[in-house]
Amino acid sequence: MVEDGADILDIGGESSRPGAEPVSEKEEINRVIPVIKAIRKETKIPISIDTYKSETAKQALASGADIVNDISALRFSQAMGEVVAQNNAPLIMMHMLGTPKEMQKNPGYENVNDEIIRFFQQRIMYAESAGISKEKIIIDPGIGFGKRLEDNLSILKNLEIYKLLDCPILIGTSRKSFINAVHSTKKDAKNRIGGSIASVLVALSNGADLIRVHDVAETVEAVRIFEAIRSAK
Repeated sequence: MVEDGADILDIGGESSRPGAEPVSEKEEINRVIPVIKAIRKETKIPISIDTYKSETAKQALASGADIVNDISALRFSQAMGEVVAQNNAPLIMMHMLGTPKEMQKNPGYENVNDEIIRFFQQRIMYAESAGISKEKIIIDPGIGFGKRLEDNLSILKNLEIYKLLDCPILIGTSRKSFINAVHSTKKDAKNRIGGSIASVLVALSNGADLIRVHDVAETVEAVRIFEAIRSAK
């Protein structure tokens, strides 16, 4: 991934796909810490630890990770805010309904973008009260995390409105099931590269600052062409 052009490596030890069972903090630590230490020996690339468990985050940061990516937006661990603040680490906060195990069981919104923005306004205030500088906060609207197809599409189409939160925006659409819902011939997640790249380019066009992907080489190529066209006179 580094050779293909990744700027950050996101390391996680627990699946957050819909219906996924949680793992213990001990098991998560056993999975991620050796990987982070090994990567840190090989490269200075920034590492993001994908966890909502405070002890995992604490040990990951001590082992060479730089960023905390918390899908719960500091809701699942009372100590997470303190860990992030003490390490002066950037924090990615994501919107999600419920937990991964049950988030896709009949999710619903009156206005998905308004509700997510209100959620982030509250979570940003909470993070700041925990000692985290707003300049360190990145928001992720959580494509596929407690969202219907129409919600995912609306978020991407209206992404520009999230700029009012004055935080960098991260979007993760790579290989998500909403791609299959639109183009149903791509049932195997690994075969959704075309849809993944299309959604990435829309996200960048509408204001995304960071994108989280699996297929780095293909996405980097697409983004470089996109940026070259956008910057042409």
